[in-house]
Amino acid sequence: MSQWNRESKKRGKAVKIMKRFLRENGLSIALFTMFAFTLIGMSLAGWKTYNGDQKDHQQAEVSYVSYLTTGAFVESVFENWESEFLQMSTYVLLTVFLFQKGAHDSKKLDQKEDVDEDPRQTPPDRKGVPWPVRRGGLILLLYENSLVLALFGLFVASFFLHAAGGARDYCQNQAQHGSSECPGTLGYMATARFWFESFQNWQSEFLSIGVLLVFSIYLRQRGSPESKPVAAPHSQTGEA
Repeated sequence: MSQWNRESKKRGKAVKIMKRFLRENGLSIALFTMFAFTLIGMSLAGWKTYNGDQKDHQQAEVSYVSYLTTGAFVESVFENWESEFLQMSTYVLLTVFLFQKGAHDSKKLDQKEDVDEDPRQTPPDRKGVPWPVRRGGLILLLYENSLVLALFGLFVASFFLHAAGGARDYCQNQAQHGSSECPGTLGYMATARFWFESFQNWQSEFLSIGVLLVFSIYLRQRGSPESKPVAAPHSQTGEA
């Protein structure tokens, strides 16, 4: 086989691998790409707004990189992340115990499902069984609750970063208005402003997931696994 044919075969194989990778991971790639673009857009718009406020208070404008370390940016980012991770961790946990007749994301009302199976009853030599299941004990206990633990951990981290960024931004605003009041992170968490910022995001997250849950009973989206089949009865609960 000639050198050109070998190189052509390698390129063809690489293209197939890339196409397969994109097909198998297209949803996460699309979501994280949109996340990156919107975060960059938010930061650029926030930078311009921040410098406008600086100018109004006769303060020096800051560079884009410097803006990314300000309390204003940190607070605005993690204030939103906090509510998203709270919503997801709470929703995952509630679906363990609670039901919604007709909803796609609910477990069936009158029968056990695969997700309820005790992994301790799984043969350890079954193909593809994750290592924590084979190991058992505390490792398995953590693993069988790892999704909620990870999401709740991200919520807690975002919650405190929201507070830290908010405290820095609050102190800066107070200084611009001639006040020396600066409560610090824990002190800021005790203010009405902090809880107003949190609750205004939390309520919208619980509303959105509740609306999606109820809409999935009566409305459909053909081709989406987040919807029941178009011809499925409204009373069908969970996946068919």
